[in-house]
Formats: sequence, structure tokens, C-alpha cells
Amino acid sequence: MNSFMKSILVWMGIVVLLAMAFRFMPATTHVKSIPFSTFMTEGPEGKYKSVTLTGSDLEGEYRQPLKEGGESIDRYKTVAPPMQNLGQQIMSWKQEGKLDKFEATKPSDGMWMTYLIFFGPIIVFVFLWFAFMRQAQAGGNKAMSFGKARAKGLSASAKRITFADVAGCEEAKEELKEVVEFLKDPAKFVKLGGKIPKGLLLMGPPGTGKTLLARAIAGEAKVQFFSISGSDFVEMFVGVGASRVRDLFEQAKKSAPCIVFIDEIDAVGRHRGAGLGGGHDEREQTLNQLLVEMDGFEGNEGVILIAATNRPDVLDPALLRPGRFDRRVVVDRPDVKGRFEILKVHTTNKIPLAPDVDLEVIARGTPGFAGADLANLCNEAALYAARTNKKWVEMTDFENAKDKVYMGAERRSMVMTEEDKKITAYHEAGHTVLAAAIKGADPLHKVTIIPRGRALGVTWQLPERDRYNTTKEFMEGRIAICMGGRIAEEIFFNQFSTGASNDIQQATDMARAMVTEYGMSEKLGPLNFGAGANHEIFLGRDFSQQRNFSEETARTIDAEVHDIVMRNYKIAKDLILDKRSQLIAIAEALLLRETLDGHDVEVLMKGGTLPPRPDVTGGSAPAITGEKGEDPGLNPVPSPI
Repeated sequence: MNSFMKSILVWMGIVVLLAMAFRFMPATTHVKSIPFSTFMTEGPEGKYKSVTLTGSDLEGEYRQPLKEGGESIDRYKTVAPPMQNLGQQIMSWKQEGKLDKFEATKPSDGMWMTYLIFFGPIIVFVFLWFAFMRQAQAGGNKAMSFGKARAKGLSASAKRITFADVAGCEEAKEELKEVVEFLKDPAKFVKLGGKIPKGLLLMGPPGTGKTLLARAIAGEAKVQFFSISGSDFVEMFVGVGASRVRDLFEQAKKSAPCIVFIDEIDAVGRHRGAGLGGGHDEREQTLNQLLVEMDGFEGNEGVILIAATNRPDVLDPALLRPGRFDRRVVVDRPDVKGRFEILKVHTTNKIPLAPDVDLEVIARGTPGFAGADLANLCNEAALYAARTNKKWVEMTDFENAKDKVYMGAERRSMVMTEEDKKITAYHEAGHTVLAAAIKGADPLHKVTIIPRGRALGVTWQLPERDRYNTTKEFMEGRIAICMGGRIAEEIFFNQFSTGASNDIQQATDMARAMVTEYGMSEKLGPLNFGAGANHEIFLGRDFSQQRNFSEETARTIDAEVHDIVMRNYKIAKDLILDKRSQLIAIAEALLLRETLDGHDVEVLMKGGTLPPRPDVTGGSAPAITGEKGEDPGLNPVPSPI
């Protein structure tokens, strides 16, 4: 039995004893027990002022108090034998004027019912009061338990993650290993006058492994580890966040040396004074308390604070100054080598791989993937293999999984007319011809007219290496490739469709970024004209800073964006007209096979012939040559008027 239940039983016992004491406490007035025969004799003589009949019990007051032994007796009581007309006799005394008051009541339900009626509310009140006080004590003398931090420690039974389980962020691991070494051997640093950073801020895009790194630190250091989310500090009651911060650091000081990890710290660490309007901001009070605990009058020796966020731009400057978060560790998306190591972690001893699986090829074909994306890719590939009852995961499963992660699931059940399918094939063939013809463009990986996600078809280019710098020529080539689908529809069908809307948006965004952000405009020169399309307004701080140029400059920017897009539109159109026969061959191949890889496109661009490929019916698709093909432009679809 825990202490809480013991305390409840003790209080209930006290209440029962008090009730019994009240029950059997002698009355302030003296009561005389008399025989029933005396009652029947004295009643008609008028000696009683009142009579109360309850079942067989009789009691009441004397008209004149009796004097016995120096005491004044003003009440009496007796017990009546079973009588049918007792009440009528007593009523006759009242009618004759011998009795002032007569009252008959029902018998009570017993002693315990009396206790329940009179002392039940007292018991409930005592129970609620005790529960409230107990919760207040558990919360560090705060209102109930809201002031207590909800930090979770690393349980002994949980699987410990080490740095060997983390791949793709070697630089971040090196910085964090220094913290682990300090916790294991602090004298090594102290003897040279060094001080371990009080706080480490892990910054990076979502899914790059910031939380996993924190868990690895706990597994390597083998010290007490407290984990809490930034949103756990925020409640509906004022002052709760600051209270939880105090309680968190009190727990940490008692367990020093230890690590405190705050995930998504931007929930409470946002820039102060950024909200519109006045009023009290609970998050600001929480942040103020966090700043004081990290670097205030009281030291926190042995307590290392690690925080993670993917929005470092919105954090308060006071939180990022030296003495608080001394060290900022960038956990960025992995490069080719990092992606290869991550794929090894997720497949070794976990996913049986077929001999044809090449993780280096998969790593090269997944630029921009974070660790979480690669984990999802491996899982989707395993699900594809299991769906077809395979014994291991093959390269085709990874390809299908990559297509699904990039573009969404196939929509083979989608019913398309032959005309829509034909327009889609020529649209994607326009992108494909330009991707193969423009120098410096990323190599073509795959082109398909199988609907995926919200797209009717996809032309997929993959870089040979990670690209860290983008040139003006490359961006203009990308704009030209984006326009290939619309140009093909214009040339071969004499019409425009909504299928080019996303291509136009991408081309326009790239051209505007070239002018306003990258200084690639010939007229405007190397100047920056405000935030880009991907900039997120931080309400209250950046809202008034979105327009920092004149109307005349805005018109010049629009004119430059138009010139860049239309110049590359003309280049793309000339290339497609020059490669007209190759485009027709690629479109016909797409209509027959639905999907072509980079090698197939290369063969058709050189005028070669694709070998027959078995189709789903058991026969074989005909061979396709890059030298022939019926031009659909001979019978163009009439353009709307």
C-alpha cells in the first residue's frame, strides 16, 4: 500500500472517531430515564411540556425542571411497549390542555446513515483538500502538478544508440564526441584551462538525424539523460512554462553530470517581441527563465544542454550568444558518401539484398534525401518485395520505391483517352529531347507517362554528383527544359493544355530568383531585391520588410524575368524543331512502352533502334527506330477560337 492510500485511511479514521465522539458526547442538558408506567401516570397530570414519539422511543421536556442531587433535570426519555392507541392517548392529553406539543416521527435509518448524512460532506472535503495539497507538493509547491517538468530519462531497458548507429553526418559527430569525452574524463580539459560548452544547438532540415544524434550522445556518455520537447513547457495556465524550466534544471543539478535535451526548442525560443499587438506572452516568460537557468547568477556545473531545431532563424539572439548555446552544430542533408553509409546502416543485417542491388547507384540517384527519407526508401523497397513474394529485395524494388517517394504511387487505374495519352507522350518527349540536347544538363535517368501522384507523366534527370554551386548557364538550361513540354504541344498539336502549369511555375521562379537573389540580371546587376519565394515571413519582424524597392524597379524586374524566360523559350523551340524526328520516335516509344530509361533515350536520339521488349500479354513490343515515325502535326487538332 502506498503512502497516499495510507494517508487517506488515516484521515478517514480520524473523521469516524470524531463522528463517534460527537455521537456519544454527553449533552449539555440533563436527561432522566423514567419507567413507562411513570410516563403514563405523569402525562395526564400535565407534568410534560412536549412529547416526541419515534418508533417505540419517547422523549420530551418537563414543564417544570426537576431538582435531583443539586442538578436541574429538564428532559426525560422512556421506551414504550407495543401499543396500538398510544398516539391517540398522548393526543388526548394535548386536547385536554395537559400537553403543549406532541410530535410523531419515523425511526431513523441507523447510526451509519446518520454519520453519512452529517459527516459525508466533511469526508469529501478532507479528501479533496488532501489530494490538492499532495499534488501541490509534487509540483514543487506550484499549483497542482502543472509546474513539474515532464522530462523523460533514458530507461535502463531501452536499447542504447551509439555513434556507430549514426551515419551521414561525420562532422557533427566529431563535435559531439568532444562533449562525450568531457563527460567521461573532465580532467583532460580542465587541466589546460578549457571549459566545456554549456549548450549545443543542433541545426538542420527535418529528418537529418538531430534527435538521433542526441540519443547517441546519451548512449555513448552513459550519464543521466533528460529528454523533453519544447512544446511541453507551454500550457493553458500562466507561469507553468517558467515553473517547468526551474523544475527541469533542479532535477538536472541533482543528477549532474547529466545531459538535458530539448527537442524543437523553437516552440519556446522564438524571438521576443515578434508578436503583433500587446498582451502577455507565456512563451516569453518561459524563454526568460530558460535564459536565466542557462547563464544566470547560479551556475549549472555538470549540466550540458543540447537543443534541436530546424528553424534557427527565428530563435532569440540572447539564446544564441556565447555562454548559453556556445556551439552550433549544423546537421545538413548528407552527400553521396553519407547517403551510401546511411543506406548501409538501414540494410545491413536488416534487409536481405539481391546481388544486383548497388547501394552506390541508389545513393547517387537520391540527391537531397535526408536520413529519414532514405530510411523510408528502404522500407518501401522491402514492402514492394514482400508484396510480390520475393525472397530478397532487388534493384527494381528500390527503383519503384524511389519513384513512389519522389512522385507518389502509380495510378494505373486512371482512365485516360487516347488523345490525352498522346498529348502526354509528346509533352514528356519535349522535355526529354531538350534534356538530352542541352549541354551541361543533368543526365536523363527516366521518362514515363504512367500517372504518379498529381502528375500525368515525369521526365527525371539525376545529377552525376552533388551540386553545391549553380551557374547561370545551368539555370537557363533548366528553364529551357521546363518549356519543352509546352513547346511540343504547340508544335505538334497546335494547342496549349494545363499540363504545363507546373513547368511554367518552375521556370518563372528560377528566372525571378536569378534577377532578385543571385544578381544574374544584365540590366539590374549584382543587387538583391528582397527575399526569395521560399522565404517564410516571421510574423511581426519581417512583415514590413518584404518590399524594399521602388515601383520602377519592380517593373524592371518583371521585364527581366520575362526576357529570360522568353529567350530560353525560343532556344528550346529551335532545338525541338531541329530534333523533330527524334522527338517523334521518343513519343511513339512512350506510347508503346510507357517508360524509357536513359539508355533507351540515348539510342533513339542517335537514330538507333530499340530491341523488342516483352509486354504484359506474353508477346513482344515491336522494335522502335529513331529514324521513322508519323508526325501527328500532319493532322493537327484544331485550336480553340
